Amino acid sequence: MPVLSLNPKNIFATPKLFKRVRPGDALWPDETKWKELNKAVNGNLIKVESPLAACKTAPGSKACEDVFKELKNPYYIGDNIALTQSSGWFNAWSSEPSVYAVAAHSSADVAAAVKFAKENNLRIVIKGGGHSYQGTSNCKDSLMVWTRAMHKIELHDQFVAQGCESKQQPQPAVTAEAGAYWLQMYTEVTTKGRRYVQGGGCTTVGVAGLIQSGGFGSFSKHYGTASAALLEAEIVTADGDIKIANECTNPDLFWALKGGGGGSFGVVTKLTLRTRELPQFFGAVFGKIKATNEEAYKKLIDKFLGFYQTKLFNHHWNEQVRFSGNNSMTFSMLAYNQTQEEMQASWQPFIDSIKDDPSFIIESPFNIISIPAQDMWNVDILKARAPGLVDFDDRKGAPEENMFWPGNKDEVGQFIHAYYSIWLPESLLSNANREKFVTAIFNASRYWTFTFHFNKGLAGAPSEAIDAAKNTAINPDVLTAFALAIIAGEEQPAFKNIEGHEPDLKNARHEAEQISLAKEELMKLTTNAGSYVSESDYFEKHWQQSFWGSNYARLLEVKNKYDPDGLFFVHHGVGTEHWSEDGFTRLA
Repeated sequence: MPVLSLNPKNIFATPKLFKRVRPGDALWPDETKWKELNKAVNGNLIKVESPLAACKTAPGSKACEDVFKELKNPYYIGDNIALTQSSGWFNAWSSEPSVYAVAAHSSADVAAAVKFAKENNLRIVIKGGGHSYQGTSNCKDSLMVWTRAMHKIELHDQFVAQGCESKQQPQPAVTAEAGAYWLQMYTEVTTKGRRYVQGGGCTTVGVAGLIQSGGFGSFSKHYGTASAALLEAEIVTADGDIKIANECTNPDLFWALKGGGGGSFGVVTKLTLRTRELPQFFGAVFGKIKATNEEAYKKLIDKFLGFYQTKLFNHHWNEQVRFSGNNSMTFSMLAYNQTQEEMQASWQPFIDSIKDDPSFIIESPFNIISIPAQDMWNVDILKARAPGLVDFDDRKGAPEENMFWPGNKDEVGQFIHAYYSIWLPESLLSNANREKFVTAIFNASRYWTFTFHFNKGLAGAPSEAIDAAKNTAINPDVLTAFALAIIAGEEQPAFKNIEGHEPDLKNARHEAEQISLAKEELMKLTTNAGSYVSESDYFEKHWQQSFWGSNYARLLEVKNKYDPDGLFFVHHGVGTEHWSEDGFTRLA
């Protein structure tokens, strides 16, 4: 997209407000005002109390231990107004509840909360799925807009965006309220509706947050980004107005919502997404190979890169390969529309070459499976036929359909030590760059384990998917990247000042250093490579360029048009250059 010309006077205009109020300040709303807000939101205002309060008074109690057990259940966290899916980040942030929250049941509730925050100069935060690694869905001393109760989903056979009747052809679509999460979407669209909607791989991620950040799922190499499928959004902007954004109405805001970052432009209350034809099959390949020494590991890396380039670098193959410091590679790949025979034919030469070489050991035999695509998120079938591949909400009385992938369990409640992502350009796969690339991967693995996510780079995708992504706000680096490298480390849920459950700061510091060194090795071949905003370094110095590249100037113009006073603040969000780290003070 072309960068629009900007007027510096408009971009950095002096705002009306310079400092937001906190409890105890003279201008903090009194009890009468909070009662008025509660009436305006139909009794849905909540004075937030954290379940961790029991741990602060009695850290060794059964009540406290029960809370920490539940912190490994993403549904428990999502259903609790005071919690977030990550418990914090070393030297960055800790999960802390808002003072009050509006448990919104309608767009009108959201609008009332936004108006109240603006009129009373409050820090406002938005929580849907609560999966923000950057901690953007929580902030102490704030008013929260919580959309969990807004989760209606409606399928359309013939959808046309409002005001676009003369410009768009009707098409199949799905509308979801902001509190819906992706398993609900897949259940309605795929399991019941026999269609596909591009969404997240993690079943408990919120629909609205993923779309606004760009959005990658397990089959993005074929279908493209989730944000590119957005047809229309309903959003409450800083003036408290409920607006429609699509190609024909507020088109600049519509574009910004497609990858410009969640929580920066307003509170999205509803989204409509294009649905696609469902293929006959989805497939998976799982396995693990270990090299007997370092030279053999370099050979294994080289062998896999050659195999990937010739057999897997296309729209059929998605998901991950993990490189570990113990000289092993772990494969967790998903396939679009491939029979078991087709997958076996692609992989067997590679597997045979490993078996025939004594310098390699197959630690986990390769398991190649193919299932009807309609059953990919069918909870009943997965429970009956593949119990080891799914995990469930174990709370008493929890809905039986509350399923999540065991592979996501490590990140549930995690306290992050460090996190980086790097888009890897397809040029690294060329024969001319192969040796240097192998060396960089090997050297990085000496410091830390990391993963290549092939579904989070669009090189190799169909031209339709690439063209659609060009019309979004996401960093254009994704268009020529074959994968996103993710290097991260974490520990189990941890909170400051809770005895027995505090972060291991010494280990966190050590791991953060090692992870940084691994990142530097990969960056030697990818100078100025972009990073995915939802999976990125909290301390990224050049975040505007890293997250949005040439699209940032246009995003900033949209921000200043719809939120000139900066009511909506998220860490490293569009337009936050001149705010304090906590978003309470505009810096002169």
